[in-house]
Amino acid sequence: MWPLIKLLPTRTHFPFVSLARLFATLSILAVIATVVATFNHALVVGIDFKGGTVLELNTGAVPVDLAKVRGAVTSLHVGDVQVQTFGKPNDAEVRFQTPAGADSGKVVTAVKTAISAALGQVTYPRTDVIGPEVSDELKISGALALLAAIGLMLLYIWFRFELQFGLGAVVALFHDVTLSFGLILLLRLEFSLNLIAALLTIIGYSMNDTVVVFDRLRENRRKYKKMPLRELIDLSVNETLTRTVITGFTAILALSGLAIFGGESLRPLSLVLLFGIVIGTYSSIYVASPIILLWGVKKDDEPAVPIAPQPARP
Repeated sequence: MWPLIKLLPTRTHFPFVSLARLFATLSILAVIATVVATFNHALVVGIDFKGGTVLELNTGAVPVDLAKVRGAVTSLHVGDVQVQTFGKPNDAEVRFQTPAGADSGKVVTAVKTAISAALGQVTYPRTDVIGPEVSDELKISGALALLAAIGLMLLYIWFRFELQFGLGAVVALFHDVTLSFGLILLLRLEFSLNLIAALLTIIGYSMNDTVVVFDRLRENRRKYKKMPLRELIDLSVNETLTRTVITGFTAILALSGLAIFGGESLRPLSLVLLFGIVIGTYSSIYVASPIILLWGVKKDDEPAVPIAPQPARP
């Protein structure tokens, strides 16, 4: 009975295609809800995208008193102030906005002086000042990175399979990115470069999962030229389901540990990735595959030619 993975069935027979209409409707409603929420709820934008200063401090052997730090920085009227610990209890990160027209260097010096007066001996390992021009460039670069990733995925799938496969994969990617963005809005997570990286990772994971299903579908349509496409898709998804579940579950275990023990600075990243792993697996089955069903595929490809075994060397 060990390893317990042997208890998983090697072949399943779930009727995925028969539920495609139901889940397609749910996906469309979820995407519409996310779009509506985007226009009705302000996105919590991090310092990376609105400009400001990120300051790391260390208090030696004494844990950081976050209330004192927040009070000291807030008294300077520097706009939005965010204070949180990371790693060890004596390490903290302070984020604040530089007032319009103020000298960022003088503001940083004043903040350090106020914190040192409140806490005593403090060292500052890192100080990053992000101007509004840089934040605007980061916004544009982040959006272009997402669009470029999706566009390149379309070309890759089109080259490897057919155009309808590429369109199904791209629709699934837009679905995953949109719903992941909806989670960010719902949980009021601070949108930063870390979450851009999370969305790009979700795109990669979702595409990898989709390619596995598409590859098996291509193999099966060569084997079963007379099988209806609905049955062919069900067969392909079921044949790859165990692999998909094991891969996704392994990733979820690792990300769960990151979400629990990674601290406040890494928790938004891990939450978005956890959601993206689940939704990426779902979209491979109920978004990408139904697009293939609507479009149809050719079945006149030449059958795969088996590779002749090489004679054993003496």
